[in-house]
Amino acid sequence: MPKEQATQAIALCCLLILAGLTLAGPSGLLAWSENNRLLQERQNEVQQLTARRDELRNRVALLDPSHVDPDIAGELVRRNLNVVHPDEMVMLLN
Repeated sequence: MPKEQATQAIALCCLLILAGLTLAGPSGLLAWSENNRLLQERQNEVQQLTARRDELRNRVALLDPSHVDPDIAGELVRRNLNVVHPDEMVMLLN
């Protein structure tokens, strides 16, 4: 009889531990809202990074050596080499 009670007590302890982890564990019910918030933050970050990647991809395409966009080339020359015609006025929009 004491052996059965010990086995039942161990089984009950295991069930209680599993129930506790289900509620308060790292992937339990109480952590669900935190995980959803983090997921939303990561999705927003991915959207921002995707938009930035698309901007950079567009600039790279405009700088293709076989057909460079003259506006981009002029912008880069003026910014990097500080080359300006005497009759031009430079307006920085940063």
